[in-house]
Amino acid sequence: MLLIFAILHKTIGIMSKTKLTINNNGSVKIEGDFEIVDRSGNMYDLGGREIVSICRCGLSKNKPFCDGSHNGHFEHEAVAFALPPKKVL
Repeated sequence: MLLIFAILHKTIGIMSKTKLTINNNGSVKIEGDFEIVDRSGNMYDLGGREIVSICRCGLSKNKPFCDGSHNGHFEHEAVAFALPPKKVL
């Protein structure tokens, strides 16, 4: 049933919601319908994953993906806030 829904979803062009969660002292978790590309537009092979974590600390040996290297070496309390108004030129 889920496979049929996913195929219909793609076929009729309905956009799934993608959610990014900024984790305390760690990565950015991405879940939903997404693709990740390098600066040349080449797509990373996510191996069918629908959830991945992206490194924020810069210590991962598997960048851009998190490998847990931040444990004990990166501190940031993730608390949502409003951005200042968008600049209008």
